[in-house]
Formats: sequence, C-alpha cells, structure tokens
Amino acid sequence: MYKEIRSVVEKDLLAVNQYIVEQLHSDVPLVENIGHYIVEAGGKRLRPILVLLAARSCGLESQQHIPLATVIEFIHTATLLHDDVVDMSTLRRGRPTVNSEWNNPSSVLVGDFMYSRAFQILVKLDNMRIMEIIADTTNKIAEGEVLQLINKHNPEASESNYMNVIRSKTAILFQAAAHCGGILANADDQLQDSLKHYGMHLGMAFQLVDDALDYDGDSENMGKNIGDDLAEGKPTLPLIYAMGHGNPDQTHLIEESLKEDSLPIESLSRIIEIVQQTGALDYTRKIAEVESRKALDCLEHIPHSDYRDTMATLARFAIDRSA
Repeated sequence: MYKEIRSVVEKDLLAVNQYIVEQLHSDVPLVENIGHYIVEAGGKRLRPILVLLAARSCGLESQQHIPLATVIEFIHTATLLHDDVVDMSTLRRGRPTVNSEWNNPSSVLVGDFMYSRAFQILVKLDNMRIMEIIADTTNKIAEGEVLQLINKHNPEASESNYMNVIRSKTAILFQAAAHCGGILANADDQLQDSLKHYGMHLGMAFQLVDDALDYDGDSENMGKNIGDDLAEGKPTLPLIYAMGHGNPDQTHLIEESLKEDSLPIESLSRIIEIVQQTGALDYTRKIAEVESRKALDCLEHIPHSDYRDTMATLARFAIDRSA
C-alpha cells in the first residue's frame, strides 16, 4: 500500500529528497555528516508526502511545495533527534541513533540546526500565513514533548492525558503538512479546513497504531525494539487500558514497573503479555480506526483526483500497517 501511495507523487518526492540534500549543506562537517546519516536512514517520508498530496489535490502547479515538504521533514527530523536524547534511545529505523553513534550534545545541536534551517527555507517561501502555522506548530510540539516528559513513569496518567500528548506531539505536524499544502495552492477556506482536520485525524490514527505496534509489531520491520515505550516509562494508551482492565496483580505489576528507570527483561515480557491479554491492543486499534474514518470523511470536500484518492489510501494505510 505504501508503494502505491508513494508512486503518485514519486517525481515530486525525488525532488524533495534532492532538496533535502542541498539544504543539509553546512560549513561545519559534523552537521553535514549527521544530516546525511539521518537522511540515508530512510523513513517513509509520510509528512512530506502529505504536503505534496494536499497541494496537488488543490491544483498547485508550481514547485513551491518541494521546499515546504522539506520544511516539514526537517522539523520532524529535529524532533526525532531531540526525542532520542530525552528517551535515551539507541535504535531508530534499524540503525543506531545519532546520540548513540555520536553523542547527546551533537544530536541536540544538529536538531537545532535543522529547526533553524527549516525556518530559513520558510522565509524564502514568503508566505506569512504558512510561517505563522509552522511557528505555532513547532511551539505546540515542544509543549507536547514536555507533557510526555511529565507523564513519564506516571501510573496515574489517563487516556485524556495521553490523547493530549499525541495530539500536540505528533498529530499537529500532520495537520500543518496538509493545511499548509492547501494554503500554498490558494485553496478556499472550506478546502483548507477539510485538509487541516484530515491531517489531524490522520496523525492521531498513525500515532495510535504506532503505540499498539510497540507491543505486537515486528522489531525488524519497525527498526526499533518491541517494548521501547514501556522500557522508557511512557504510559501510552495500550498500557493505560491494560492498567484499567487487568486484575489487581496485573495492574500492580504495571504500575510498579512504570515507576522504574529500567526494567528486567522478565517484567517487560510479562507486561507485554498482559497488554495483549486484556484487549488493550484491540481497543487502541479501534480508536485508531475511528480517527481514520474521520480523516476519510474530511476528504468529501476535496475535488476528485488521483491525489485525493491517494489521501484516502493513506488514511487506510495509517491503520493497516505492521511498521
């Protein structure tokens, strides 16, 4: 399904990849080395693909969506660099993280470089409305990161807390990608609103499935270890549901394990079993399906085209994937 999605904007995406390489130029070799290391790691490029699809679906004929898609990817990459330091992660996309391959300061500072380079590109786009949305989005992402940090190792975290975190930390960038694509194409207010809400629901569905896959996915396909969220003390929805629906012993084990800075492998394996046994993954995926359907509903106002059809495919892909 991913290949089908990518094929519709393949030419544009190749241009984005080339533009990314050009914009990684720096007089400081370490910046370029780390930048290229991240780019070569691949990734699905779903957020820039969303920019391309949204802009083209609204009739954009220029190439301005290429730098805009790069902005979105740079912001996403910067957040990953910072996330890996905060979470002390060692593996991403099947490769050692930048902080483990180099060090924490390098990861943070190159993340800062990517944030600032994104805004340099935005200035050249010369669209104040897009600049405003991206500035607000990066601010909201930072708030989401802090919310997640507050909730770490917190067995009292609620489903509402979790939803606020993923809305701010993940879905908001999907929303900005779709919304700004429409603005760039001079879409009317109704189209812009449809794209904006589509992006938010898509991002929510995507993150919900990501968090379910952390308990039953394929570590080789995902490029990271199963149970990473639990090991890092993150109370994601599967864990929150399991705490609320397990027996007293199961709930106690999860609550106590969440408070720990490191978990023995036996506890990790047992909690993964509990999450699977309590129906937490089915529940999480059902919530993701609701978000996916809402995203599909938002496409009703988008003109019929291959690009719109591909956005529908993307909404289904968000919940029908194994990595």
